[in-house]
Amino acid sequence: MRTALNICSFVALAAACADTTVAHAQSYPQKPVRFVVPFAAGGAGDIFARTIAQKLSESFGYQVIVDNRPGANGIIGMEMVAKSPPDGYTIVMGNSAPMVLNPSLYAKLPYDPIKDYAPVTQGTLYQYILIVHPSIPARSVAELVKLAKSQPGKLQYGSSGPGGANHLAGEMFKRVAGVNIVHVPFKGSAPALADVLGGQISMMFDTIVTTMPQLQAAKVRALAVTGTKRAPQTPDVQTLRELGYAGYEVTSWQAILAPANTPRVIVDRLYQETVKALKMPDVIERLATKGGNELVGNTPDEFAKVIRSELALYARVIKEANIRLD
Repeated sequence: MRTALNICSFVALAAACADTTVAHAQSYPQKPVRFVVPFAAGGAGDIFARTIAQKLSESFGYQVIVDNRPGANGIIGMEMVAKSPPDGYTIVMGNSAPMVLNPSLYAKLPYDPIKDYAPVTQGTLYQYILIVHPSIPARSVAELVKLAKSQPGKLQYGSSGPGGANHLAGEMFKRVAGVNIVHVPFKGSAPALADVLGGQISMMFDTIVTTMPQLQAAKVRALAVTGTKRAPQTPDVQTLRELGYAGYEVTSWQAILAPANTPRVIVDRLYQETVKALKMPDVIERLATKGGNELVGNTPDEFAKVIRSELALYARVIKEANIRLD
């Protein structure tokens, strides 16, 4: 009889705790929310976070405060959020670099991209465009590959630095095209683009929004884009897949994640409010029309599948390219 009473008491207590958790989550938030950006202010991720934070503040009735914690390729900010209480009051702007590239670039990370986070939604997706200096006698990818094969090690491509998405775009291109093109890392995409414009290096993979002014001024030539479909900004530029490089895809994204074990009802609230924001005309104007992003807004479960898929993809690419950052 006492055992039965103890079981009943335990069940009642568990149910009461569950009810309290749900009630607390449903009234979320009840104070300001910290939105960590693991990169410096002014970049694409920071712009995304501040745009969404403003809309979440309006919906929640509490301020969503952007907190820039740059350093170590995003590791510092990501670690801080991984170790934060799972109560919805600390979230993070995660992107491709710390979530799916770093795990293969570093032997040891202070966070696990699967175990330490609750995916909320992938907010934006953007691809890269292969550009060459006009002095390069190649007006197509086929001509570029032919040129590179005739002059192994002579052509150079720039990147924002070792391990960045545009570095991996170049390494994947070398692998699928079977060419020897030398990687020249810079401290950011801007100086790399400057050297392409000056003719010091032959080419690079850069974001479309950054290169559009140069394309329009005919200072560089576009040969292909790296996504699975053509970019609306450059509809005449084919994807590398269209050009016969099956399976080639390099995209980057900005997203929202919470610490692992954040109550699902809080994750769902964050997801619903973010998707609502992504449909607003001024957000579309800033992030898509001017920012060159594709707006996504997938579900937490769909986003989790993206993370797992890209972890496997880039682990293979990074291993084949023998890239390490430690």
